[in-house]
Amino acid sequence: MTNNEYPKLHNAMWPGLVGKGSDSEPAIDLDTMLNLTAKAEVDGKKFDGVDLFLADPHTSIDVSDDGIKELADKIGGMGFVVGSVVAPVWDGSTLGSPEKVEKFLTQVKKASSIARKLTDLGIRPYGVVRIDSSVSPVEWAKDPVGNQKKIAEVFRQACDTAADFGEKLAAEGEICWGGMHNWKDMVDLLERVDRPNIGFQADMAHTLLYLLGYNAPEQRILPEDFDWSDTEALQAGLRKMTAALRPWTIDFHVAQNDATVHGTGSHDKTGRHCLATDPNGKLDIPRDAGHWLRDEQGNLTKAFKHICWDGCMFPNEVMLKQQTWNDILAVMLKVRDAHGWSE
Repeated sequence: MTNNEYPKLHNAMWPGLVGKGSDSEPAIDLDTMLNLTAKAEVDGKKFDGVDLFLADPHTSIDVSDDGIKELADKIGGMGFVVGSVVAPVWDGSTLGSPEKVEKFLTQVKKASSIARKLTDLGIRPYGVVRIDSSVSPVEWAKDPVGNQKKIAEVFRQACDTAADFGEKLAAEGEICWGGMHNWKDMVDLLERVDRPNIGFQADMAHTLLYLLGYNAPEQRILPEDFDWSDTEALQAGLRKMTAALRPWTIDFHVAQNDATVHGTGSHDKTGRHCLATDPNGKLDIPRDAGHWLRDEQGNLTKAFKHICWDGCMFPNEVMLKQQTWNDILAVMLKVRDAHGWSE
């Protein structure tokens, strides 16, 4: 094991909420998620921080200044810092009515304000505000050209709002978000937005589905009925995709995927998150993270100071086992050993 200091290792809090709720299992509260993260340990190493979901019942998007201070004190008291935060934009839409668009932009503004305040309190040394288009690929496909222009215009407005708080926005590529549901349109959207504070949030589980063209067969990179034992072809596919998206990547989620889709509760089907130790996982996590953390010459990009584990829609029984988080921390350490640095 190396003594690399960066990237810092974070755990996401939103798996306690995403895919949970009235039509699924109960949500797991923030304190429980924090405690499970704090107790994880491998060879004396621990998580450095957490990434937050700015939504009830974890952290309200309308949290008061006193509430933000209490949150910072709680997280700091556990030896953690905060990295990226998720803006809950889904009551709004980039393609909806003017009221829906305004709701989308309002959520981005509120999230950017909270992020800035956490930074000013000294608890958030790095990170972005995460967004998506909040529209389905089916809705987007009704007018791909026109809708792509509309999403880009709303994203530009969102970027200008975030810039008022000194924040960067990262659009997470998932097959369930229109205009972002395949790798080529994701790049096209980022180019159209053309703002210095927009970037891409790469999630290893979601982007694996980009290779398969799910929701966009014409953009698939790997052939139908791909033989997953063909490591060379998989690596070539990952190289092609990451060459296009890596220059935009400003936030990164370590994850595993078994090349299938999954959705629970109200969450639409997207790339299935698998456990770090899942034998059906198609990724060699430490190896394949290198496609995002190193350039095409093999040099470290150092494009972000932290990386975050993302594993959503697991049963609560699995998430409440401490071993789950020890296993996750172990693979995160392997990623940092392979692709980390010290300053």
